[in-house]
Amino acid sequence: MARHFSISATALLAILSVPASAQTVGVSAVVVNDVRMTTQADPVVHKAVVKERFSLGNDITTGRASLFQVLLHDRTSFTVGSNARIKVDRFVYDPSRSTSSVGLSVVKGAFRFIPGEPLHANPGQSAIRTPIASINIRGAIVEGAVGADAIRIGRGERAIPAGLKPDPETASLIFLRSPGASVEGSERPGAIDMTLGYITITVTGSGKAMFAPGAGQPLIGPFELSASGSTALADLLRKPRRGGPG
Repeated sequence: MARHFSISATALLAILSVPASAQTVGVSAVVVNDVRMTTQADPVVHKAVVKERFSLGNDITTGRASLFQVLLHDRTSFTVGSNARIKVDRFVYDPSRSTSSVGLSVVKGAFRFIPGEPLHANPGQSAIRTPIASINIRGAIVEGAVGADAIRIGRGERAIPAGLKPDPETASLIFLRSPGASVEGSERPGAIDMTLGYITITVTGSGKAMFAPGAGQPLIGPFELSASGSTALADLLRKPRRGGPG
C-alpha cells in the first residue's frame, strides 16, 4: 500500500514563519513512499519524513512510485517524481527586501518549480541546473525531466527529429507551464533563459518547451509542447495511486 504523508498549509506556515538559519533552507512538505535524504541533523542517508528540515548540499533521492515536495523559507515549492535526485545548491532570502535567490541541481527525474512570492520582486535570481544545461527562471512555473523520461516525452514531439540520439543520462526537457501567480495578466509574463554551452535561448509564453539532447548537441526549441506531452509530464508529478510500488 502506498504511504502518503503530507503537512497541512496551516502547519507549513507555522514552520516557515521561523527565520531561515545558516543551517536550514526549507522543510519537507509531502513524502510518498521511498524518499531518502541527508540533513544537517542526520548526515547519513535515511528515509525522509514530513516536517524534516534540510540544508544546502543535502541530497534527496526518490524510488519507484514515489513523490517528494519541499517548501523553502521564501515559500518556493519544489516537487520531484519517481527515481529522481536533486540538491539545493544556493538559497539566499531577505524578507525585509522581498528578495531571494534559489539554486537547485536536478541529476535525474521529473520536477516542478513554483517560485515564492518574493522572487517576483527580484526576477531572474533562481536557477535550475541539469547535468548539461542551466535554466534561469523569471516568475514562471517550470516543469521538466532529466534522463529517460525526457527522452520518452520528447519522442512524441514533432519538433524533435526522429533520428536524434539523445543521451539517456543527461537529456533534458524543460517546460514553461505558466507564469507565476503574481505576474498573470501583467505586461511581463513569466520567462526562462536556458543555456547550453555558450548558447542561451529565452522562452516566453505558457506551453513552450526546450529540449537538450546531450552535451555537444544543439538546443531544440522553443516549441509548443503537445497536449499529450504536457499530460505525460504532469503525470510524472502526481501522487502515485494507492497500492505502492510494484
